[in-house]
Amino acid sequence: MTCRSRTIALSPSERERYDRQIGAGVLTEEGQLRLKQATAFITRTGGMGGPASLMLTMAGVGNVIIAHGGEMISPDLNRQLLGSEDVVGKLRAPDFGNYLRSMNHFVNVEALPYEPDAAQASELAERSQVILACPPGFEERMRLNEAAVKARVPLIDAAQWGMTGTLIVVRPGETACLRCIYPEAPPFEELFPVVGAISCAIGSLAALEAIKILSQTGQPLWGKMLTYDGFHGQTNIVELTRDPNCPCCGELV
Repeated sequence: MTCRSRTIALSPSERERYDRQIGAGVLTEEGQLRLKQATAFITRTGGMGGPASLMLTMAGVGNVIIAHGGEMISPDLNRQLLGSEDVVGKLRAPDFGNYLRSMNHFVNVEALPYEPDAAQASELAERSQVILACPPGFEERMRLNEAAVKARVPLIDAAQWGMTGTLIVVRPGETACLRCIYPEAPPFEELFPVVGAISCAIGSLAALEAIKILSQTGQPLWGKMLTYDGFHGQTNIVELTRDPNCPCCGELV
């Protein structure tokens, strides 16, 4: 991934805004410029996607697209960082978008009040340089996986249950995709238990992987699954094996 135009530079105000994340051990100024020119697509923006989109907005990703349908309900408030009690009974996406815009006026935020279908996911993938998949169900995850593979766009899949979270980073054509890992969708529990702190932790880690990918900084977790068991305080990282016969990505080279 390269900058689209070397003539575009950070303004003095942007350089001041991002001063704490430009320097040794963090981002170069060129890396920050890459963030400015990038587009990240996050769906959904509740427990994990909310903190992920907030971190990307605060970091200076130039274009942030969020998608989340439906209205806010009280049980969401234990984990949905972008929401508040004032939004209960109202559509979430517009309010989430306004909150993100209030955090960084240098960032263009597009808020979609629905979960994209297959065609919409493909169109959004073509517009993006990274996709963060944070939905609760596997049907939507697989839809985003297929869109990412088709567009050859990196996919970061974040999942949660109870006090446990997982993170998978996919580089289409080179690493295992979600279909390689889950040939059959596992059982889905609609109102699964979850602690908000694990949602924020995994969402923030997903954002960090996206920042590394977009800015070309550090070593993304390509082809790996990170699992954090918050109940026992244990972290594990495993290498994932690509399925050469995968119906989604098997033909990519």
